[in-house]
Amino acid sequence: MLTNKQNRTRLLILTLLFLILLMASLGLGRYPIDPLTVIKVLWSQIVPMDATWTSQVETVLLQIRVPRVLMGALIGAGLSASGCAYQGIFQNPMASPDMLGASNGACLGAAIGLLIGLDYHLTTLTAFAGGLCALALVLLMNSKVQWNQMLCLILSGIMVGSLASAGISYIKLVADPTNTLPAITYWLMGSLASIRTRDLCFSAPVILLGILLLILFRWNINVMTVGDEEASTMGIPVKPLRTLVVLCATLITAACVSISGLIGWVGLVIPHIARLLVGSSFSRALPASLLLGASFLMLADNVSRLMATSEIPIGILTAFVGAPFCLFFILKKGGRM
Repeated sequence: MLTNKQNRTRLLILTLLFLILLMASLGLGRYPIDPLTVIKVLWSQIVPMDATWTSQVETVLLQIRVPRVLMGALIGAGLSASGCAYQGIFQNPMASPDMLGASNGACLGAAIGLLIGLDYHLTTLTAFAGGLCALALVLLMNSKVQWNQMLCLILSGIMVGSLASAGISYIKLVADPTNTLPAITYWLMGSLASIRTRDLCFSAPVILLGILLLILFRWNINVMTVGDEEASTMGIPVKPLRTLVVLCATLITAACVSISGLIGWVGLVIPHIARLLVGSSFSRALPASLLLGASFLMLADNVSRLMATSEIPIGILTAFVGAPFCLFFILKKGGRM
């Protein structure tokens, strides 16, 4: 059992790691920028000063790097927070942000947008709408059932996700194999390459609002992790709170996937690492998951940009890292994560 001082120390270390990776990520790339120049350019946006750097540096940093890095940090934090919340309220260590079908719904929306020839920004909107439609369908199905609504919610999510996956497969089957099919396939792999300021302005408010609500209700969610009956005896409105958490986590997931494509394993693995570091209490695991998820996805994005001559889709990298980590946890816990 870790003391409060040890937990605060570890959270401080995670915060410092996040800040270091944030500054490093802004400077890394095919066009490297030294940390001092990064700080000067960013500071010049607050306090006007004489430029000692080229316009090319400012363009690369402000129009490409800053939106991409900040969006990567937000997506990593959002997916990790969603996974942490799902695992807590469902008391299931294998719960992840795509459990209720929002991820596949967003992917189906994006595939439809690409099939009918929409541009990148409209495709983002159709992806977000697809995620919301999947969530609405799951909640509608769950509202019609009175027995074991938690189990019904999970089963509904699995069915909706499966239907969306079938829809994606059909779209790939009928898509133009020269142009449309490669675009759909690449989008489904997950990438931050096309992120710009407009994408940040679109998705950041949704992700931040969802994270803020999870933080505000972290103590109530923490009580729910021990069981519904115990939470009810302590005055926690179990059903409304679970619905709120599901809505927040799923909206975060839909917003993330609509911008970046499918990035798996982050929401499943990162919360487990956070609990190993700061304990199982949701009130501590949530901030640790936020910091770890943001740091991990920034690191993965740096690798995807620099590892090869052509950019590697970030979803491939997270799968390569996440699957072995998950297997390690299963073996370490003897199948009881």
